[in-house]
Amino acid sequence: MKYIFAAMLPLVLTGCLVTPSETTDNASNSSESEHEIGHEIENTSQENFAFANDLSCNVAVDADHTYCESDAEGVLPVVHPAKPVELTLIEDEVPAPIEITNVWERVRQSLTFAVPDQKRVENQRRWYLRHPSYMKRVSKRAEPFLYYIVEELEKANMPAELALLPIVESAFDPFAYSHGRAAGMWQFIPGTGKNYGMKQTWWYDGRRDVIASTEGAIKYLQRLHKLFDGNWLHALAAYNSGEGRVMRAIRNNKRRGKPTDFWSLDLPRETRAYVPKLLALSDILANQQEYTFDWPEISNQPVIEIVDVGSQIDLAMAAKFAGLTTEELHALNPGFNRWATDPDGPHRLVVPKRVAETFTLALQDTDPKDRLNWVRHKVKSGESLGLIANKYHTTIDVIQSINGMKNNVIYANDYLLVPVALKSLEEYSLSADQRLARTQAQKKGAYQLTHKIKSGDTFWDLSREYKVSVRELAKWNGMAPRDPLMLGKDLVVWVNKVSPQQTDNSIMRKLTYTVRNGDSLSRIASKFKVSISDITKWNDLNSKRYLQPGQKLKLYVDVTRT
Repeated sequence: MKYIFAAMLPLVLTGCLVTPSETTDNASNSSESEHEIGHEIENTSQENFAFANDLSCNVAVDADHTYCESDAEGVLPVVHPAKPVELTLIEDEVPAPIEITNVWERVRQSLTFAVPDQKRVENQRRWYLRHPSYMKRVSKRAEPFLYYIVEELEKANMPAELALLPIVESAFDPFAYSHGRAAGMWQFIPGTGKNYGMKQTWWYDGRRDVIASTEGAIKYLQRLHKLFDGNWLHALAAYNSGEGRVMRAIRNNKRRGKPTDFWSLDLPRETRAYVPKLLALSDILANQQEYTFDWPEISNQPVIEIVDVGSQIDLAMAAKFAGLTTEELHALNPGFNRWATDPDGPHRLVVPKRVAETFTLALQDTDPKDRLNWVRHKVKSGESLGLIANKYHTTIDVIQSINGMKNNVIYANDYLLVPVALKSLEEYSLSADQRLARTQAQKKGAYQLTHKIKSGDTFWDLSREYKVSVRELAKWNGMAPRDPLMLGKDLVVWVNKVSPQQTDNSIMRKLTYTVRNGDSLSRIASKFKVSISDITKWNDLNSKRYLQPGQKLKLYVDVTRT
């Protein structure tokens, strides 16, 4: 049986799937907001138009985008940089008979929240019922992880309704991110993620790790439930907009002699929609026969297993041990940012249960020192540790640790042992580097400018210089508007016209070149006015190897020079 779930969509916002809510002031950018949410980026323009017509949304459409921006939305857009990855998770053998065969039915039988007769709930319910295809996509993404999440919720004695929360948060997409800097299936912002055990390094982001983020979400929700004296609606509202905001809303209502139930509180627009979404989903699941709603089934049995690897390992090598593609393994382990696991852990990998034994045996037969590829690098004059680390897509501290170095001092003609990726970086298609490259390469205008960040640059200043919005500039570079800008980093800027001030800048257009008979790197470099080193870097080539006719090369051409 094949299981498909979303691990990576190209970062083109083709529309936003939203659900209605009452309008209040949107305070989603408040520094007090501990948690921000969004809804799935839809792929079907017709559904966007249908929903927009229902709610009188303002819809703006251009060649590449469809946006819904309604005062009634109450949501923030969440980006799903994913396309479906097909995984074989269950063996062909029929599993032993069990009483409940559908994990959603298991959830349905445990629902306890009362669903009030509220207009906000009705609006959300109506939208979900009109878009059954949405639930089908969500269930495909949920398949590898839902049984595990339900098990963890039951162990913690948490309400079954919380199994529906990742639908509201991210549509069950661990690669989802919002422009409020929230990431992962449970949509944690960096600070809250760290507070609840989600490590975030150059190698790894625990907010996208389904195991770490589920554990953190349960702890956070338990704390909020206790903080709000057992009121789950208040706790859920706080999970979305921050406990301080909900507490102030309760205090304000008490001071004015008003009720303090969730429905009476003055909360941000997205929060006023957030809780009704969960309740609407709970009601549809509980009464799916009455609503004649085809809620897709998910097998009520474990399909994944967590294996302790014990050391850093190249993801391509781990995938080979498990009999999976690198993309399939990374889809089950979305927390890893690079071509290998974090050298400092966590040293665990999620694999399909059917291959866990084979995978474990292969690990046992492989010494930890052989789980990475190594090169012996001869230091050249003028090189620094940072330059060498960037060249091999690793970090300074890893090189220092491997070579027993106490500082950054290196000398020409010294040799350093450096770990390198087993395969071309293109093979690690779900890594942070590849996701960013695809994001930046998505065409958003006629010309692509490249801006190297210098001291003093801000998103606001750059947006005014290039006459684009801050949100667009951040989105093109896979960032949030409040993210810090790193000196020396390249930002892409898409423009439809080139101003006189920009003619001195590098205006890059990406193209794919098919190698022909007689082509060489030198000839191609000369034709497109780029360097051989750039071509080899863009395509991870060995400059000493011959090109093959039909081979595809990525080129970034400066249109001001051609």
